[in-house]
Amino acid sequence: MIQLMQVAQNDINLGFYFILLVVAIVLIIILSIIGRFISLWFQAFVSGTPIPLFNIIGMSLRKIPPQVIVNARINLFKAGLKDISVADLETHYLAGGHVPNVVEALIAADKANIPLDWRRATAIDLAGRDIKAAVQTSVNPRVIDCPSHGGYITGVAKDGIQLNCRARVTVRTNIAQLVGGATEETIVARVGEGIVSAIGGSDTHKQVLESPQRISKLVLEKGLDSSTAFLILSIDIVEINLGENIGAKLRTDQAESDIRIAKAEAEKRRAMAVAVEQENLAKVREMEAKLVEAQAAVPLAMADAFKTGNMGIMDYQRIQNIQSDTDMRNALAKPTEGNKQQT
Repeated sequence: MIQLMQVAQNDINLGFYFILLVVAIVLIIILSIIGRFISLWFQAFVSGTPIPLFNIIGMSLRKIPPQVIVNARINLFKAGLKDISVADLETHYLAGGHVPNVVEALIAADKANIPLDWRRATAIDLAGRDIKAAVQTSVNPRVIDCPSHGGYITGVAKDGIQLNCRARVTVRTNIAQLVGGATEETIVARVGEGIVSAIGGSDTHKQVLESPQRISKLVLEKGLDSSTAFLILSIDIVEINLGENIGAKLRTDQAESDIRIAKAEAEKRRAMAVAVEQENLAKVREMEAKLVEAQAAVPLAMADAFKTGNMGIMDYQRIQNIQSDTDMRNALAKPTEGNKQQT
């Protein structure tokens, strides 16, 4: 009996130890799982911005990296931006935003006294703009080459001389226009257009070469940064050189064109003159034909006169004598071949 009791007691002890072992293993597993959450909770607690442990665990269940949210909340709190809650950070992350960039941008804007709130910052980030780089450009203006991919901006002054120039545009970000505002390519295009217009408005190319700042002044006065994401601080002409004499080339082309037109008009007049000459020759042939026809009608008239008695043989003989006399005189009046050669 005593032995049976000892065996039962041993079985109870073994079961108790087994249960303790299982509980210990489960506790170890649980502690290993939530250990990193506890470290984050403790980090937030000692930073003065406590976040409930279950909230941190819930972030992981919602597929949100707790480390990103906790660090962002601590950074905001330490920077004095205490109005932004953990829920705001989670919402922006779930919307596809870049929480670290937004937090860094808000802190930098606050230190630089740039007006930027959470709502606008998240809107800019979700719009696809780099909010961090935008704030950095607001603090430290950037320089844009115009044209941006090398080459020159070409303009022609009123005297026809072509000028090639390059410019550098100093800009800073306009936070208020960052959502919906035009990009850097628009700034480059507008500045190029303004430079071409300023060169074209100059009476001579010498005016531009003497005072390139005149171009910058005229371009800045046009307000090229309206409706863009940037504010233009300055436009500097870094290089300007002479190109072709476009005016002379145009005048040469115009002169050649005028010559071709004049030749065409002359050819037209020549063709008209040839046509008139041919018409006159045709008229001469027509008149000669009429003359031959009239001459052919003379013998008929004479025959008719003989028949009717209006003309006698003596009259006909007299006409023949007159005709012979006329032919002789015509023959005498014509120069001979020897006279022609002597002449």
